[in-house]
Amino acid sequence: MNARRPYQGMLAIARFNWPFYAAAAIVFIGAGAACIFVSGLAPRLALAAVLGGAAYFIFGSLGVSHLIYDRSDLYRWRWLERVLPGPAPHRAVFCHCGFDETSTALRARFPGTDWLILDHYDPAVMTEPSIRRARRQFPPSADTLAASYNHWPVVSGTVEAIFGILALHELRSSAARSAWFAEARRCLRPNGHIVLAEHVRDAANFLAFGPGFLHFHSRANWRGAWQSAGLHCADEFRVTPWVRIWVLKPI
Repeated sequence: MNARRPYQGMLAIARFNWPFYAAAAIVFIGAGAACIFVSGLAPRLALAAVLGGAAYFIFGSLGVSHLIYDRSDLYRWRWLERVLPGPAPHRAVFCHCGFDETSTALRARFPGTDWLILDHYDPAVMTEPSIRRARRQFPPSADTLAASYNHWPVVSGTVEAIFGILALHELRSSAARSAWFAEARRCLRPNGHIVLAEHVRDAANFLAFGPGFLHFHSRANWRGAWQSAGLHCADEFRVTPWVRIWVLKPI
């Protein structure tokens, strides 16, 4: 089984997004130092607000990241018992967009499954520096296949399970997400299903990540994308207040 280190998830978030945290730390130190020299209630209140905002970003987002990725059931995988209550799938596809730290754990959990790992990373489109840093630190496994999000090297109707774990939000347009679901639908067997785990653009993620929550997509946007591909939601639940799991099946 893929054993995770106690602070692996939180430290990964810090490494992938270090320029933001470095800038917040500089603001925090600068505002704290300025408080020593500034007099007057209004300037001190303004500096206190800046100090509080920087501290909230640093400690709040990293603290929530620790809860999600290191302390919750997300990467302990017990929630898979609800998603896959029966026999393990014979053939499964795991899709990511340049950063894969979970397929190894899934393969260890289902060793008898025939796995295909697909990487949809497109450097011309997925230009965020955080993805490049993540990709350097967690390069794709040797058997990973590069594949466009809308064209997979899979025979139609041959896959029992398709996994997208905290990755598909990197498909930034609704059209791209709809095309991914359409391709997944093509590859699924009639009784197959898609397991999707994502943050969403909601109040909980706004309170945790501030403006960074805009990098996620709304629940309604996800629903519209999979419905356009002829899929319906067979189950939906949360793992922590910040991550939703959807189980999708063909209509």
